[in-house]
Amino acid sequence: MIELRHLRYAVAVAEEGHITRAAARLGIQQPPLSQQIRALEAAIGAPLFRRQPRGVELTAAGRAFVEKARVILRDTDLAVEAARRASRGQEGQLAIGFTSSAAFHPFVTGVMREMRERAPAITLSLEEASTGELIEAVEADRLDAAFVRSPSERLENLTITHLLDEEMLVALPDHHPRARKDTRRRISLGSLADEPLILYRRPTGPGLYDSIIAACRAAGFSPKVAQEATRMVSTLSLVAAGLGISIVPESMARLETAGVSYLRLDRATGLVAPLALARKKGPAGGTLGRLLAIVTRRVKDRAGGDEGLARRS
Repeated sequence: MIELRHLRYAVAVAEEGHITRAAARLGIQQPPLSQQIRALEAAIGAPLFRRQPRGVELTAAGRAFVEKARVILRDTDLAVEAARRASRGQEGQLAIGFTSSAAFHPFVTGVMREMRERAPAITLSLEEASTGELIEAVEADRLDAAFVRSPSERLENLTITHLLDEEMLVALPDHHPRARKDTRRRISLGSLADEPLILYRRPTGPGLYDSIIAACRAAGFSPKVAQEATRMVSTLSLVAAGLGISIVPESMARLETAGVSYLRLDRATGLVAPLALARKKGPAGGTLGRLLAIVTRRVKDRAGGDEGLARRS
């Protein structure tokens, strides 16, 4: 059976024009190399080299063989290097999901930008969906990882890594009386007890939905849920239309939706929107490993920055 080493032997002999010099180049003895060349010629059924007093020269069959052998060896080397680059997370494919609110957070956009800058050969496939849909996609291996809000249940097959807690804001129509007088101070959640509330539908965002309901009850009232939207962005459209108020992650304010103003809640409310990364359990290498390395470093940098801010204050 012809192996890659036979191709390397034939190419070396052809380029050196001498079996002894080719053997030295290959780091083997001359007799074994001569035997391998004869075995290769026997397998092919035609002589590749014409023996001369001071070396060898290619036959017509030898020229055809060596030409193709060089191509195969070059492609093999490229395949090996491609595999090594993929194992280092320098090239390949990576499918990442994110919720509509996570898409606007600077942490997520910063990770995506750094991935593009550090590994431009990686093909990124991005998908926006609800937390529940993204979790299903990761479990089914349609996504390698996803930036999600807090899942409402424990997931046996996934690793959910908490990244940060984002402040929640009150979104209200810009003609609302509170939008004009309370812009510079924090308000209590209880002061919104009589307001119609627009929420992100629970099946698509159970973690945030349950947190908001629980916070309202802790503040002493049951919220009046007037509308439920299928997407976080849709809640802002309904707010702008004057159908009620909503409570959304702070990053949603980056949309600068016309007709919507934002107020901050009293810190005692303790209402936050967790951001997490979901992936399959087990070791992560290649492109996913590159993503995790970037995420881990940015979480540490963020924690260091928060500690520094706390010391200065």
